[in-house]
Amino acid sequence: MIQVLLVDDHAGFRAGLRTLLSTAEDIEVADEVSSGEQALAVVGRLQPDVVLMDLTMPGMGGVAATGRLVRDHPHIRVVVLSMSDDDDSVFAAVRAGARGYVLKGARRAELVRAVQAAADGEAIFGPAIAARLVGYFTERERAPAGQGPALPELTRREREVLGLMAERLTNPQIAARLGLSHKTVRNHVSAVFTKLQVNDRAEAITRARRAGL
Repeated sequence: MIQVLLVDDHAGFRAGLRTLLSTAEDIEVADEVSSGEQALAVVGRLQPDVVLMDLTMPGMGGVAATGRLVRDHPHIRVVVLSMSDDDDSVFAAVRAGARGYVLKGARRAELVRAVQAAADGEAIFGPAIAARLVGYFTERERAPAGQGPALPELTRREREVLGLMAERLTNPQIAARLGLSHKTVRNHVSAVFTKLQVNDRAEAITRARRAGL
């Protein structure tokens, strides 16, 4: 049996996750905790095969907890299960040592496969995250030698949003094009303004065109 530790600060979500995983014949939930600190406190005793780790929790977040856990228990595999699909979250988790990244809301088969693959020593990512990783490395390969992507201070998603802004798309139109919520697009637009130190869309579009987006 694959022993799994659930780490998430929402009790209702943990309960649903436990029920979902119980339908797999080769997976058993060994325990569940609500914070990174609690995960580190029990993992030595439990010695689970896989830890399903949320990223955003009170106290120690999932990235820091993953880094500590992988450092102290390198044989235990961490799979991130998060709502966050932005570049910063994905790459921070990978750099910390996560062996997988699946979005909350993934289908049962996808989540079970992620747990099984991690237990077998594989690195596995949900389709949306895999596409993000492929896009990131493709972008790097296409960049001229010695140069990174245009406006490197922006994440890949923020560059996508800025590019669509430069095409004069409104926030609702950008949300529809990228399959994001209106709130998520607003957050990305705000991040673009902050990182580029501009005051409005017109200034942001000017920066985008100068950068070749």
